[in-house]
Amino acid sequence: MKALVTGGNGQLGYDVSKQLSQIGIKVITTTKDNLDITNEKRTRQFIIETKPDIIIHCAAYTAVDKAEEEQDICYSVNVEGTKYIAQSAQEINAKLVYISTDYVFDGSGNTPHAITDFINPVNYYGQTKAEGEEIVKNYIQKHFIIRTSWVYGINGHNFVKTMMHLGESKKKIQVVDDQIGSPTYTKDLAIFISDLIQTENYGTYHGVNEGYCSWYQFAQEIFAQLAQDMEIIPISSKGYITKAQRPKNSRLSTVATGNIGLEKLPHWKNALKRYLQEIKQK
Repeated sequence: MKALVTGGNGQLGYDVSKQLSQIGIKVITTTKDNLDITNEKRTRQFIIETKPDIIIHCAAYTAVDKAEEEQDICYSVNVEGTKYIAQSAQEINAKLVYISTDYVFDGSGNTPHAITDFINPVNYYGQTKAEGEEIVKNYIQKHFIIRTSWVYGINGHNFVKTMMHLGESKKKIQVVDDQIGSPTYTKDLAIFISDLIQTENYGTYHGVNEGYCSWYQFAQEIFAQLAQDMEIIPISSKGYITKAQRPKNSRLSTVATGNIGLEKLPHWKNALKRYLQEIKQK
């Protein structure tokens, strides 16, 4: 089997490429330097020439706040780029994995969002990812849509690394306590993806580590596992103004994963422990 991973130098793309290689799949990776997915002709040509059996589409415009100002760029990457990849994948009869987000939901309620729940993004980034989902559904039959949340990995910037950096210079920080979700370790998500693509159980899934917490609780656990003293003050999201609105409830139900016989991802606290060990070994 041959796989093409877009966004191969990003947090998820890096771990997906590594995981697929470890199980014997030949991997081709692209970055924005060697493939501009907003160029329809070049994207089609690249995919037809490499002819992968599966495409894992990790590349995306993910700067949530900047997206409110750079809507044209965000749309070009997340919507048009996804369309070109989906069309080309269908043309060569390849499977397609599209990485989506908890941000397709508006965050209402206090229970986990089911796969079938109505999507209603509250920011522009989420809107483009929702449009990407519809494109994938309409353009290619053999697809997996995987919504994830609060992603962190060894290769890139993330909340855990930010907390560790703040811990080097501060003794007191403020962290939002009214947004709830599942921190997700890219290494665990990569294993889930590698298991899923070897099936024909096409459709939409939620790929997140088990359990839920607020950003405040996540920060507490990070410093607890680091055995580092830090005064963490919980604040409302109203006190932390951002250009893009965030959903307060980012819980994603993983019931569908169990229904097809795949293992759910480990609990987020366990994942964090392994991630911090990985950082120490780096």
